[in-house]
Amino acid sequence: MKTVDAIRQKLSGGLLPVLHLLVLAGALALIAYITYDTLRNVSFVDSPEFIKVQMWICIFFEIEIFIEFLLSSRKIHFLSRNLVYIVVCIPFTAVFHFFDIDMQPGVAYAFRFLPMVRAACVMAMTWGIMSKNWITSMFGAYIIMLVATLYFLSLAFFVEETPVNPDVWNYGQALWYSVMQMTTCGSDITSVTPAGKVIGVVLSAEGLVLFPVFTVYFTHAFASTRNDVATGNKQAVENVDNTTEKA
Repeated sequence: MKTVDAIRQKLSGGLLPVLHLLVLAGALALIAYITYDTLRNVSFVDSPEFIKVQMWICIFFEIEIFIEFLLSSRKIHFLSRNLVYIVVCIPFTAVFHFFDIDMQPGVAYAFRFLPMVRAACVMAMTWGIMSKNWITSMFGAYIIMLVATLYFLSLAFFVEETPVNPDVWNYGQALWYSVMQMTTCGSDITSVTPAGKVIGVVLSAEGLVLFPVFTVYFTHAFASTRNDVATGNKQAVENVDNTTEKA
């Protein structure tokens, strides 16, 4: 049993960091591909090249999570903790295309945003795994989700509003609208399409939920630093007292 645990720890220490870096690279590749196609007014969901690239990246994501499952000593806990990650990384679009399954318009529309959610989820969860401190891990994951959601929703707003909204003629306008909505300041740009209105609501709600995390994090960091200083001062005084007594 000890030999198995030793082998597991050795593999985890050498193999998993490399896999995590490769997973991050795959997520960044998805983001780059989505951005490139979106800014060219190309529907990445209908692009055969994107579907193929996404399929292989998703397969790698699933292989990585399976390796982590094998190396985990608490497999049930691992599955329950990473269930969302496992489901999100399934290449649904590639599966539907392979089996020639026709998706309903509403389902097809929802799947347009799945690659964006997948990339953000992978980056946030990989950061959480790589970080040693749970507070830093949670804060980093929140930051990644905040920035990724802002970026992806601004892309979605650009795609939906550009054809019909005269106030949105380039991506910069869409990004400005998204930032103003997330900070709940409001924007002089008014959404026209139903999807654009929903995106505005989601951005505002996310800003209200996630921005207070900054306050919690910095408050905790300040309190921890103050406690460490107090502990250090107390230890220094005790050392001085001990030295005096010995003298």
